[in-house]
Amino acid sequence: MGDVYKALADPTRRAILDELAERDEQTLFELCARLISKHDLASSRQAVSQHLDVLEDAGLVTTRREGRYKFHHLDRRPLQRLAGRWLQLSEEP
Repeated sequence: MGDVYKALADPTRRAILDELAERDEQTLFELCARLISKHDLASSRQAVSQHLDVLEDAGLVTTRREGRYKFHHLDRRPLQRLAGRWLQLSEEP
C-alpha cells in the first residue's frame, strides 16, 4: 500500500489519474496533450512515461498494447482498498 501513497503524493501523477478517470484508455500522446491543455503541465513525454511507470508499479494504472500503441487504464481497486481501510463501517456499537 506504500506504493499507492508514493504514487498519489505527486501532483502530476494525480493529474494523470484525473485524466484517466475522465477518459480511460488513453495513449501517452493523448495524456501529454490533455495535461498541457487542461492542467498547464508541460512535462516531456519521457517524464509522463516515468510517472505512468510509478502509477503502474502501484497498481493504479494498467496497460494494453494494440499494435505500436499502448493504452493506459485507471484501476480503481487500490484506491477502493485504501478508502475501505478507514471507511468500513464498524459492526461494534
